[in-house]
Formats: sequence, structure tokens, C-alpha cells
Amino acid sequence: MEVATLGGGCFWCLEAVFKELHGVVGVRPGYAGGTVPHPTYEQVCTGTTGHAEVVQVEFDPELLTYRQLLEVFFAIHDPTTPDRQGEDVGPQYRSIIFYHSDEQKATARELMGELEAQKVWEDPIVTQLEAFQAFYPAEDYHVDYFARNPDQPYCRLVVGPKVAKFRKQFSDKLKGGNS
Repeated sequence: MEVATLGGGCFWCLEAVFKELHGVVGVRPGYAGGTVPHPTYEQVCTGTTGHAEVVQVEFDPELLTYRQLLEVFFAIHDPTTPDRQGEDVGPQYRSIIFYHSDEQKATARELMGELEAQKVWEDPIVTQLEAFQAFYPAEDYHVDYFARNPDQPYCRLVVGPKVAKFRKQFSDKLKGGNS
């Protein structure tokens, strides 16, 4: 198994999408990139700890490559807005990849370069690329948040449409799909 640590806005959105991706064996929301050990959600929400809301994704590289995982990552969030995803604003919502190896770093750089060259977005990619240091799991009530709270307003208005877009765009990569 291989591990990826990715931040692209609210971790509820990322977790909901990656849980449905063929080859993913586990997803855990949490925090990475900050200076406070074992931060709480409330601390991270202040924007002062340096942490990003992230998901740690465990995946089988024989079924899903790191590059394929990153292709989904870039498709499900806006990598051109610093410290923001939609109405979620603050450094905890930044677009960031915490690489676990030199190979992951090279793959991420290569893909970002290709996306920039293809002009997929009008604005430049601002996704940060940092070496993985530590991951702090989020509180248990964040785990499977969308699955447990589909009618919560944020889930209905933000997470649900993001998951629906992912399902449509990557229908061949869903668990139980044709992959």
C-alpha cells in the first residue's frame, strides 16, 4: 500500500470523493503542515496553527497510481485560489500536496507542469508541494461526515455536488465500476 496526504479545502469533501475511488483502501481526515502538535479542529479553524485540513489516503498502487490519484485531486478542487475553496477561506483550506517520497514529489511537479501547460485553468496553480512531516487525525465526528450527515446544509450545498461531479467525471474509476 502507498499513502498520499492531500489538502484541497474542506476535508469532508475530499474524504467523500476518495472513499468512492477504486484502489483506495482507506481515507482519514486530519491536519498536516502546522506547528502545533495534535491540534484540535477549533484550533485549526482559527487559521493560526499553520495546519491544512487534509485527507490521508491509503491506496493500492497496482489498482490506482499516485498520478491517477492526483488527477482526481486536481479535478475536485480549485488549485488556483490561495487559502480558499469556494466560501471556505483561510490557510487551513489551502491547496497542498504533502509528498511522502521523492517519486511522489516528482510526479506531482510533472502533473502540475502539464496542467499549467494545458491551461486547464485561467489562473496559475498555487498548490503547495511540501515534504510530509506529520499527520494528526481529525476528531472522530469528522470521519464519514458526509455519509452520516447528507442532509446537513453544507453537505447538501457543497459536498453533495462535488461528489456528484466526481461520480460523473470519473464513473469508470468508481469502486464497483468498470476499472
